[in-house]
Amino acid sequence: MKRYYMRRRLAEKDHSMRLKLLSQFILLFLAILASAQTPPQQPNLAASAPSAPSRADILRGEYGPWRANNDLLSYDLDIRVDPEKKFISGKNTIRFKMLKDDTRIQLDLFANLNIDKILLGSTELKYTRELGSVFVDFPAPLKKNSVQSIEFHYSGSPQETGRFGGISFRKDPAGRDWVTTACQGVGASVWWPNKDQQQDEVENMRLHVAIPSALTDVSNGRLVGKTDLGDGYTRYDWAISYPINNYCVSLNIGHYEHFSDKLGDLTMDFYCLPENLEKARRQFAQAGPMIEAFQKYFGEYPFKRDGYKLIEVPYSGMEHQSAVTYGNHFANGYLERDWTGVGISPRFDFIIIHESGHEWFGNSITAADRSDMWIHEGWTTYLECLYVEYMYGKDDGLKYTNAYRAKVKNQQPIIAPRGVNATPPQDMYFKGALFINTLRSVLNDDQKWWALLHDFYQHFKYQTIMTEDIVAYFNQKTRMNLTPIFNQYLRHTALPALELKFGDGTVSYRWQADEPKFAMPVQVGTKAHWQIIQPITDWQKMKTGLTKQDFEVATELYYIDVRKL
Repeated sequence: MKRYYMRRRLAEKDHSMRLKLLSQFILLFLAILASAQTPPQQPNLAASAPSAPSRADILRGEYGPWRANNDLLSYDLDIRVDPEKKFISGKNTIRFKMLKDDTRIQLDLFANLNIDKILLGSTELKYTRELGSVFVDFPAPLKKNSVQSIEFHYSGSPQETGRFGGISFRKDPAGRDWVTTACQGVGASVWWPNKDQQQDEVENMRLHVAIPSALTDVSNGRLVGKTDLGDGYTRYDWAISYPINNYCVSLNIGHYEHFSDKLGDLTMDFYCLPENLEKARRQFAQAGPMIEAFQKYFGEYPFKRDGYKLIEVPYSGMEHQSAVTYGNHFANGYLERDWTGVGISPRFDFIIIHESGHEWFGNSITAADRSDMWIHEGWTTYLECLYVEYMYGKDDGLKYTNAYRAKVKNQQPIIAPRGVNATPPQDMYFKGALFINTLRSVLNDDQKWWALLHDFYQHFKYQTIMTEDIVAYFNQKTRMNLTPIFNQYLRHTALPALELKFGDGTVSYRWQADEPKFAMPVQVGTKAHWQIIQPITDWQKMKTGLTKQDFEVATELYYIDVRKL
């Protein structure tokens, strides 16, 4: 099933976005000029202005005309990996459908990798490169609705970059070769040529990896073949039968031991270094109950035909689709720490739970632009909270959720600028989860909440979406106007503040918020006798028998500030 995305809507926004960026640059320039004339004791207003996006980020992030003129259908990536030389060579066969008549498309490959040739049939195509972008030109216009296939041949030594290396050529503790990829944010084009954005995803993919025969490659999808090439190399053939985002395509090449299990008719395959086999058997047993928990809330594991894999790697872990990677020391918590600091994290393995949760949010449902990555990270952090509730009860679920308050900075909006490859702040994880828990409390009906979550996921699975799609769906299904609430938490920095003024037997209340029409119900009173009030941004008054000191707000249910004036 092809992922849904309203390209027309983004195309229409593209022009206005450029104007907005231009106006931001002008304001930044004027601020810098003003600061040059400001006495030293005055603050430099330009110092707090956001930095302008680089040319590389614009090229990578903008869904420009030569990206938008085609729709990806499939990749067939066929590569040879030489761990000793740290070298990759091969080709990617890219199938796409033209959405308009045109003579050019835009692809991506890091500039340090060589383009050996690009072929349309037997015709060698011309191309130009700018930073990480590759503009492929055709000798005659490709017609609208025509299906095309090009072979992109490349080679080189990929650079190791980013938090987890992008692609890394390392040794395991026993000195054996260990090659892994983890390129979220850095870009999949750090090691293979593709249309390196989240908006347009292939419907399926084939991956062929030739490696020294002493090693094993574990990648996405289902292993459909293994061929001894007769030259000391063996090729592993993987078939990915679902849409997949570029950064989830994964190589894991090492001296792996394999064991397996089943959850109903779902195959579960586990890979680890030989020395860690017994530890892996013990720790990876958490995968089954985790999948059962998420299936309860959202429905069947989304990549059943491809199965579920958990693979040991030398970094903490990543959500590679159907090939989740793991490096959490075979211990509970996160890198042997109590991640949330309230005694619940040590009960389970954070990496198994969080990274596998991305199979539902991030891999099945994908943000069409990096600016909306809270759809991946906020929702998956909330899945951690649901896992705790499923395993240990609602009280512990709330305790775990609210422990994330200490990690929120509230310094930038969760949604970053669009179309410029912007990186959202880490609040997308923690504030995102607290916001979703707040929505649950706004609905105040768990039976309806569970149905909403299930139906929301089922409606959007295997699609790329934006925040606006979620807001519209929630508004429609709840018959509530939740738009100001979404906007306040995602597009502004400050939390909504419930202001309370106490009189003789009365309390006045209102929301202080950036959204002028912000309105959100909240429970107040005492824990034994909560009552729901409906504050807006104007003052309202009600009678109360409680004193200022005794009057409470259910802040464990809502992520808000409370100000008793």
